[in-house]
Amino acid sequence: MINYALLSDFYELTMANGYYLSGMKDRILYFDLFYRSNPDSGGFAIACGLAPVIEQLQNMHFEDDDIAFLRGKSIFSEDFLQYLKHLRFTGDMWAVPEGTVVFPNEPLLTVRATAVEAQLIETLLLLLVNHQSLIATKANRIVRAAAGRTVLEFGARRAHGKEASLNGARAAFIAGVPATSNTLADKLYGIPASGTMAHSWVQVFDNEYQAFATYCSLYPNSTSLLVDTYSVLRSGVPNAIKAFKDAGITKGSIRLDSGDIAYLSSRARAMLDEAGLEDIKIVASNSLDEGIIREINAQGGKVDIYGVGERLITAKSDPVFGGVYKLVAVEDEFGNIVPKIKISENISKITTPHFKKIYRLYDRATMKAEADLLTIYDEEPDFSKPFEIFDPDFPWKRKILGDITARELLVPIFKGGELVYDVPSIEESKDYCSREVESIWDEVKRFENPHNYYVDLSQRLWDEKQHMLTEERKKD
Repeated sequence: MINYALLSDFYELTMANGYYLSGMKDRILYFDLFYRSNPDSGGFAIACGLAPVIEQLQNMHFEDDDIAFLRGKSIFSEDFLQYLKHLRFTGDMWAVPEGTVVFPNEPLLTVRATAVEAQLIETLLLLLVNHQSLIATKANRIVRAAAGRTVLEFGARRAHGKEASLNGARAAFIAGVPATSNTLADKLYGIPASGTMAHSWVQVFDNEYQAFATYCSLYPNSTSLLVDTYSVLRSGVPNAIKAFKDAGITKGSIRLDSGDIAYLSSRARAMLDEAGLEDIKIVASNSLDEGIIREINAQGGKVDIYGVGERLITAKSDPVFGGVYKLVAVEDEFGNIVPKIKISENISKITTPHFKKIYRLYDRATMKAEADLLTIYDEEPDFSKPFEIFDPDFPWKRKILGDITARELLVPIFKGGELVYDVPSIEESKDYCSREVESIWDEVKRFENPHNYYVDLSQRLWDEKQHMLTEERKKD
């Protein structure tokens, strides 16, 4: 396993060195990892990346060559470098499980650790959670756009590097994409690998029919024929039909990788059905995303399976998740938790202070999620009576929730550096994600103008935030 201790913004190390030299290395800090807006102007996001975070924190250490490299910078204290030699993650962490539906400005992950530990892991946590949450969110949008048709992840060759291709395949699977073209992702994560053929296979033979017939003879139980190397309707589909029939294959697929997919798939479907090949499926690929897929479906396309590559694996339409890692509290010398707030002239960058919990509130009759409530860590709200929820972005908007049940979203992951979380399998995370998305109202899930989901602050947390803002204004 690669040691990623130095995969850090350089200022994390200079700050950690500063904490050490200032006698603050053991000061307990609380950080929240959250994001500020949903990708693609959607109604929600999908949290992902927790299992890789756990793996990296368990492996956190600095090797001799890491220390030697830092020493060569001539900026770090030798005592600090010796301290790093024995550094391990000994803190606490809470997080929402992978596959959880999440909303802006609520913690996806909270860290309680010494100043040095909490600071040094910032970059790694952000890159893992930001990337995989982004791809999971995009993948789920594509799955929902497909409206029950199968989606395959075909993006390895267009991903931004080896790790991105693997982590992207993993995130897409959790978000509902059942298979990948990435063979290594199958080996590492058990995500089923599948594929068809390239145009080169068809071109290398003397004619298209020979290419198809040979493939059918080699893979009779998993035949998929690429029919657009030459002409889809004049030769591709007719030659595929002949090859299928000559080989006695009734279950397989053809793939369209160019042209007017809605039109071509409709014509191909009619030709296959007329030939008695009703169980031959139609696969479509070629720079697809949720918008194009919805259009194909709306225009009467007869696609059974969508292979989605570059626009999924790179989240091309909105390629930055925007998660941040902000200090929200510290502990004083007596162990009291002291809230901290970041002020900004940009209102969206003002943080919500304190060590917090998140409750998701469900209507008992429908078990649909109605709102999320952020509270201070030691609050125990009474959900047995009608509950009033406000939209913090629009305080005049409110809803009264009647018969509700609540679930805490943040669960313990590490306690004193020890893993206390039973990490689910990737299949369990996929099933959990599916249930999560099902619990969200369709109005929040829609692609255009989704309803704003309520994420409220408890009265006590709201008052604390307003008090701290008022105190900061007095300093001006």
